[in-house]
Amino acid sequence: MSATIVATTIVSGCSFGGEGDGVGWGGSGAHGQQPELGPPARALREYADGLRARQAARAAAAKRWGLKRTPLAAPPAPAVKPRLTTRKGFEVKGQKKLPPVFTTIPTKDKVVFLTVDDGAEKSPAFLRMMSDLKIPYTAFLSDYLVKEDYGYFKRMQDRGVALNNHTLNHRYLPGLSYKKQRREICGMQDVIQKRFGKRPELFRPPYGNYNRNTLRAAKSCGIKAVPLWASEGFADHMEWREWDKDLHRGDIILTHFRGRGDWKGTMPDMVRTVLKTATAKGYAIARLEDYL
Repeated sequence: MSATIVATTIVSGCSFGGEGDGVGWGGSGAHGQQPELGPPARALREYADGLRARQAARAAAAKRWGLKRTPLAAPPAPAVKPRLTTRKGFEVKGQKKLPPVFTTIPTKDKVVFLTVDDGAEKSPAFLRMMSDLKIPYTAFLSDYLVKEDYGYFKRMQDRGVALNNHTLNHRYLPGLSYKKQRREICGMQDVIQKRFGKRPELFRPPYGNYNRNTLRAAKSCGIKAVPLWASEGFADHMEWREWDKDLHRGDIILTHFRGRGDWKGTMPDMVRTVLKTATAKGYAIARLEDYL
């Protein structure tokens, strides 16, 4: 039974059985009192009450953060993870033995995924906004920026955000030797392991540029997948990779840790732009790792 059906059934007071028969969920109690519910019905009512409370809290948070429409809630994580393959045209020689490179997750769910790169802007308001709205996102970090304040990203991790690899120094990797690429990637693996306690399995090359040596090095460092992006969010607009300039099921959205020094706005402005776009098109923001 879906959450929508459960909530509707409980809230509307639907009951099995005829009026006054006292059987099942409903029926009128003596002298207008509510009948005592059995364990299954009580559990359903508690679930519906909790669902209603979460929806109300989400709507209130959306209003506080300047959103006219409440962001859509993502569906449960799929029981069976999608099979990931490299996007056509993005292959390198020997690709089948290397981590897949993709811009979209194959799914029938009407969801998209938000990813944030590098670590330059460390906005407390961004952390509060994402926590208040309960919007999942994934971070890809570069140490030359993150090391200014590891604590900021630890707070992010404590809120359930996965911290992944964007190299040590954000170099143009195809211009480096295999050995130097491996140092950039494995070195960042080591930093994340040391500072945050977990070695990432996801890697995004700076600028989205890579060659065969990049993927070979990434695999040797423990990387399992290379998510790129299908669109990019800014403080005041979206940019698109695809010809139709639209969102699609499973699209990965890129944005950056940036503020007024680089953008015409703040990180919360960027979140509003992305959420307004996704919500207007009927998409929820889901957690990338739930589909990998």
